Amino acid sequence: MLQVVLIEAFADGPCRGNGAAVVLLEAPLADPVLQGLATSLNQSETAFLWRNDNRWMLRWFTPSREVPLCGHGTLAACVALGHWGLLQPLEPIQLFTRSGPLPVQLPAVAAGQLSTAQIELPTQGLEASECPVYLERLLLDALGSPPQTFWRSKLGYAVVLVEPSCRLDTMGSLASQLEANEGQGMVVMQAVGADAEQSPMVLDRLADYQLRFFAPGLGIPEDPVTGSAHALVAPYWMQSCGRSNVVGWQCSPRPGGMVCERVEADRIQITGSAYRLLEGTINLDAGLSGVGSGSLGHATANETHPSPLGWVLP
Repeated sequence: MLQVVLIEAFADGPCRGNGAAVVLLEAPLADPVLQGLATSLNQSETAFLWRNDNRWMLRWFTPSREVPLCGHGTLAACVALGHWGLLQPLEPIQLFTRSGPLPVQLPAVAAGQLSTAQIELPTQGLEASECPVYLERLLLDALGSPPQTFWRSKLGYAVVLVEPSCRLDTMGSLASQLEANEGQGMVVMQAVGADAEQSPMVLDRLADYQLRFFAPGLGIPEDPVTGSAHALVAPYWMQSCGRSNVVGWQCSPRPGGMVCERVEADRIQITGSAYRLLEGTINLDAGLSGVGSGSLGHATANETHPSPLGWVLP
């Protein structure tokens, strides 16, 4: 049996933010098994933790594929380790992932089901580009205003800035209309004015900006709250606000937010709250022959898997 918890990441209560299942592995399972479990759990991401000697290994799977970076899955993994008594408050550790080692920490003792966690994610520069004509028309139809600026990034995400007056929170989903280049990750963001009727609050601070994130190419039509997207765009908002830290909000149908602070030129510290919604066990006693395809069962630390990293130590 495997321990599993469902964490509502970047949320201050149940049924908000972005849900992530976190599974504690006793041994490294093969990729088709991990994918099968993620498909069955059916969260936007499922995080798998495995302790190899003194190193915690972390991988993330959507219901349809593995992803190289997941902010809310990392936050959920940190909170889960604390819940299981495997991580103490103020104890800094690193989680080893396909995107390199990610520092995480619990800054305080959990208050019941609610916890706060800090994680560090890589950030990459935004590269100004020409907005595709179809996307300009799509945003004009959806928001009544054309995009102000368009960027691409090495992470594979496209980013577009729209007017603060646009109703980003009530905009319909763009997922079904995005072409392949933008379907791997599309960030639509705007400034949140201080005079906004209902300025979102995150950890007792007003939001500086808000965004929505669509990734149908990753099997996620719309991600509720996306740590990797905020880590990518936070430096832009830091420069715009003239501060080394900013508050980001994601105005999706399941909204949530985070505080972003630059700790290094290429790293952003994200602080957010999370709610432990449920916990239980996964039973694999019936065998693994029906899960996925290809070679199934347990893997060794040196086994090569279809994914770039698998469980091989970086």
